[in-house]
Amino acid sequence: MIDDFKKVEELFEELNGSMHKKVKTYVIGGAVLLRRGMKPATKDIDLVVATKREFIELQKGLDKIRFKPQIPERGYARMNLSQIFQRGDFRVDLFEKEVCGKFSLSENMIKRAEKVIELSYLNIFLCSNEDIFLFKTMTEREGDIIDCISIATTQDPDWNIILEELKSQVKQNKQDVWITWVGERFDILEEKGLKMSIMKELNKLREKFYEDYEKSRIRKA
Repeated sequence: MIDDFKKVEELFEELNGSMHKKVKTYVIGGAVLLRRGMKPATKDIDLVVATKREFIELQKGLDKIRFKPQIPERGYARMNLSQIFQRGDFRVDLFEKEVCGKFSLSENMIKRAEKVIELSYLNIFLCSNEDIFLFKTMTEREGDIIDCISIATTQDPDWNIILEELKSQVKQNKQDVWITWVGERFDILEEKGLKMSIMKELNKLREKFYEDYEKSRIRKA
């Protein structure tokens, strides 16, 4: 487990020393919550890059500093991980553009991200609390439910940003089914007592998906 963001910063500095091309990297998981005081420790660092070239450059850099590729665990089934790398206590979950299937690093997510590290080759951005919350509703990891509650109860996220990003992702990637998967996680959060102002709108989107699905099924019958 990583219990101090300084250790993450040191890793990025080490990684930068093994690289030869500039890369913009977006952190979208527990490491961000660790830095922002919402999580005491994290076991992985979720990184997203926008291009194949940047992905390959990071992959090469991690290999040079002795990170080894690993097989994703069952809880990551929906995440469409591009690669997992492990070295001692450090585990890097690396995505190229898309995370969780067709959920993409969007222009608005990039605009909301905060630059925290600028090195000779590596620029590190932390994604917004809203985007991390949405990201964590895409997985089946129990720990991500705890993280969602932490974000919602300590940071007062903008629920409209979360809803609009979800709508944008669904429209952009034609992945209406994401509404049902996200809805399942929101149901769990609601059962745990979390109040979310967008539940009514989310339920409408979910109901529309099922109505459209049923109509499509009848037409094909």
